[in-house]
Amino acid sequence: MKYVIGVDLGTSAVKVLLINQHGEVVKEISKSYPLIQEKTGYNEQAPNDWVEQTITAISELIKDFEGNPNNIEGISFSGQMHGLVLLDENQEVLRNAILWNDTRTTEECEEIYERVGKNHLLDITKNLALEGFTLPKILWVKNNEPDIFNKVQSFVLPKDYVRYKLTGKLHMEYSDAAGTLLLDITEKAWSKEICELLDLNPEICPPLVGSHKEVGTVTEEIAEATGLSTLTRVFAGGADNACGAIGSGILEDGKALASIGTSGVVLSYEADGEKVFEGKVHYFNHAAPDVFYTMGVTLAAGYSLSWFKDTFAKEISFDELLVDVDSVPVGSNGIIFTPYIVGERTPHVNATIRGSFIGMDSSHERKHFARAVLEGITFSLNESVDIFRENGKSIDTIVSIGGGAKNESWLQMQADIFNANIIKLQSEQGPGMGAAMLAAYGCGWFNSLKECADEFLKEDKVYQPISENVEKYKELFAIYKEVYGKTMDLNKRLVGYRN
Repeated sequence: MKYVIGVDLGTSAVKVLLINQHGEVVKEISKSYPLIQEKTGYNEQAPNDWVEQTITAISELIKDFEGNPNNIEGISFSGQMHGLVLLDENQEVLRNAILWNDTRTTEECEEIYERVGKNHLLDITKNLALEGFTLPKILWVKNNEPDIFNKVQSFVLPKDYVRYKLTGKLHMEYSDAAGTLLLDITEKAWSKEICELLDLNPEICPPLVGSHKEVGTVTEEIAEATGLSTLTRVFAGGADNACGAIGSGILEDGKALASIGTSGVVLSYEADGEKVFEGKVHYFNHAAPDVFYTMGVTLAAGYSLSWFKDTFAKEISFDELLVDVDSVPVGSNGIIFTPYIVGERTPHVNATIRGSFIGMDSSHERKHFARAVLEGITFSLNESVDIFRENGKSIDTIVSIGGGAKNESWLQMQADIFNANIIKLQSEQGPGMGAAMLAAYGCGWFNSLKECADEFLKEDKVYQPISENVEKYKELFAIYKEVYGKTMDLNKRLVGYRN
C-alpha cells in the first residue's frame, strides 16, 4: 500500500494526516503552538514553532506507522493564509510572523488605495485592501520597522516557510499568492506595477509554482529527524480555503462549500478569472490547476455559537445546548440574531458593527436564542450565496464542513436557508485532506484531482430544502438584511464606550 501525508498548518495547531491510496485516514497527529498578542489587534507567531511542531507531529506519525516509510511517497501542505514571514539574505527569519487576523494595518490599506487606486487594485488583484492581507503587513514593517525591512530579501507565507525548512527550496504557489494583494490573478504573475507604485523591490517576491507541483524532496536532516525517506516527494500545496475546497470536492461548476469554523466561509468554484464582483467577495486562484474560486467570509460564525455557549451555558456541552432547537419553529419564535460580534467582512467590510438580538420578549427561553444564533450565522453566510447568484452563478449543491456539519438540525437549516442540497461527507478532514489529495495527484496516482476526489471522498447524507421552510426563511432573511443598516449608526456611536 502507498501513502501520502497532508500537513494542515492552522492558526492554533498543525494537523498531520497519513492517508492511503483509497483516501482512508490511517493516522492523525495534532500539535499546538502559541499565539503572541502584544497589543490589542496584534496577532503574531514564531515561524520556527510551526516547523518544530510539524517535525514533531510527523515523527510521531512515522513512529507509530507499521509500514515501510519508503511507501510514503509524497507530502503536501495546507496553510493559514495571508501571514507574513520576512527572511534575510540567509533565509533566516527577521521577526515574528504577522498573522491573517492581525488588524494593525488600517493606515497601510489607505496608503495602498492612495498610491495604487482602489479600482486599479481590483483590476489587477480582484480584491480590496483589507487589514488581513499580506501587502498591508509588508508596508507596516516598512513604515514602522525600517531597520528590519532594510534586511528583507524575501517574504513567504506560513506553509511556504515550513516547506522550505523541510526541503531547502523556497517557493510560493498561486492560491496563497493570490491572498497577498501582489499577484496579478489572471496573469498568474507578481505585479511589478504594484511593487513600483509602493516602492517595493519585486525581487522580494519568491518564485511561483503550481499547487500540485513537486518542489523537492525532504532533506537528509529532516529524514533523520522524522523517520521519512529522503525519497519522499514534496509538493507545493495550497491555501487553507483552497485545500478545503479540494478536500470537499469543489472541483466543478455548480458546487460550493460552506465551512463553519471560528469564522465561516462560503466558497464557489470559478472556471475562469473573468467575472467581476467589485470586491464584494474574495477572488483567488484555486489550488486546482488553472481555475479560480470566489469566497465570502463571516468573521464570527462558529465563534458566535461558542461565545453564546460560554456566556450563557458554560456548564453544558454543545450537544446539550442544541438538543431542543428542533422544537423551536422557523424564525426562533420572533428572534433574529446578527453575528457581528467582532465586526463583519461579507458583504459589509465593517470593523465597528456589532451583533444584535432583535425581537426578544419574556416568553423566550435559551432554546429560542440558541436556534436564533444558528439561523443568524446561516443568514450571514447566505449573503455570500446571494452575491454569487446575483452574479449569474447557479448554486444547487453545497458541501458543508466544520461545526455546521456536526448537527442534523443545522444541516437542514442550511438546506432551507441556502435553498440548495446540502452534502455531509462520510469523513470530513477539510484542508488536510485537500493537501493530501494534491500530493496523491502530484505523485501520479490519479489523472486529475476530480478523479482523486471520486476515490477519496464519499457522501454520507444529502439534506434537501423543505419548500415551506424555504419560503419562511426568504421573508426572515429580508428582515435580517435590514438590521445592519438600522444598527450601523448606533454601533458607531457606541464605539467610545467599548473597552
